[in-house]
Amino acid sequence: MSSSIDFYYHPTPNPSKVALFLEESGLDYRLLPIDIAKGEQHGASFRAVNPNGKVPALVDQGIAIFDSSAILLHLARKTGRFNGDPSDAGQAELLSWLMFIASGVGPFTGQAIHFTHYAPAGEAYGAHRYRFEADRHWAIVEARLASHRYMLGDEYSLVDMALWGWCRGLQYLLGPEAWARYPNVARLFNDINERPAAQRVAALPARFDFKQDTDAQTRASLFTHGLPTAAT
Repeated sequence: MSSSIDFYYHPTPNPSKVALFLEESGLDYRLLPIDIAKGEQHGASFRAVNPNGKVPALVDQGIAIFDSSAILLHLARKTGRFNGDPSDAGQAELLSWLMFIASGVGPFTGQAIHFTHYAPAGEAYGAHRYRFEADRHWAIVEARLASHRYMLGDEYSLVDMALWGWCRGLQYLLGPEAWARYPNVARLFNDINERPAAQRVAALPARFDFKQDTDAQTRASLFTHGLPTAAT
């Protein structure tokens, strides 16, 4: 029997969160690679699933869902798992931390990585601005994890999966100092990495020949702000 879930994937932070939930929950799914370095996310067929042209996206029984947080919430509702305390207070806490990651941790870390590793030399203001905000957000997470095993307390949830997706980005941004600076984030990251589901997610990229070179094609595919826009 074919899977009812199509999962559009690239081994970057946001799709990795969704892959972890799918593996943890045991849901049957079909993995559809989207090579963002080749610009496949801009194709008409993928844009029909996600008009924003970004991974991840998911089609569940013909229903298209995009944005990693929306997908996590959909899968939690579908399975009844990893959704935290069902009380009003528990759900408020879950949504608050999930949106904090979605609107703060992820975007600021991603932009800090861009200005640190990819922006033209001399972009000092942007690099400082996003690095400062990334550090500020991760410091809040670090403080939270200093007194909680997981982001919501003693229970592993989709919020931890969302954070796990960006932990490698923190390491890429800060290098070897990342885990010394944020030891409780490192502890959570390593704990999740030891889970069998996370190990299965780590093995997914080897199934596909994703482009590795950061050449002109890759930059044009990822950083479309540098391309001319059509006249209106």
